[in-house]
Amino acid sequence: MIRAFALALQLLTRLPAPSLTTPPQPRELGLSVLFFPVVGLLIGGLLAGMHTVFWAVDPGVLAALMLIVWVGLTGGLHLDGLADVADAWIGGQGDRERTLAIMKDPRSGPIAIVVVMLLLLAKFAALQALLVGEAFWLLWLAPVLGRTVMVLLLMTTPYVRPGGLGSPYARYLPRWSCGGLALLVVVATVALLGESGGVLLAVLGISFLGLRQSLMTRLGGTTGDVLGAVCELTEMMVLLVPALLIN
Repeated sequence: MIRAFALALQLLTRLPAPSLTTPPQPRELGLSVLFFPVVGLLIGGLLAGMHTVFWAVDPGVLAALMLIVWVGLTGGLHLDGLADVADAWIGGQGDRERTLAIMKDPRSGPIAIVVVMLLLLAKFAALQALLVGEAFWLLWLAPVLGRTVMVLLLMTTPYVRPGGLGSPYARYLPRWSCGGLALLVVVATVALLGESGGVLLAVLGISFLGLRQSLMTRLGGTTGDVLGAVCELTEMMVLLVPALLIN
């Protein structure tokens, strides 16, 4: 379990992780998916800690600082996935093979840059609005829910690159345990946020079903870049929905 947690931490963050003396086995990579939400919990804890320590700082300044730390903790990994998906979705023009080929290209086009900028702007604006009030639990939950949706996508959607880096994660995924973990996150969200948590989960659920259908239609499944993009989009919605519900 410690090795699986270390693998998840190494993959998803730039935080110090326990060193591994031997190369990871495919089953360990699959097991590490269980710890994706746990990694999100660590990130959320650091963000909530910033909110507690710097509560007197102007909300706009604190929102900018939090966003910088947030991106730095992940090394921009998920933003890179979002950029690749944005380029591929537009440039692929509905063709599956063309879409997958563009997604593998490390270069980012204008569409990718615009989409990443808009997402960061939306996160910043939502953070600024939320930090005026009580944002503590949302800061915990946003990274957790983002990585829980990654787990759900791996559970329910075929991985379309058999030789890709994400293939062993999908193939050896402990599905029943992941399903139980996702249910635990759902219960915790409702317990912490109450009625607004139910609304948030409903929006995320509908969005997830629509996204999955779109992925199946265009690609026949998911990829590593898509997982990163989904994490970023979910985090954005977790912040935006409550911000929009503020009276």
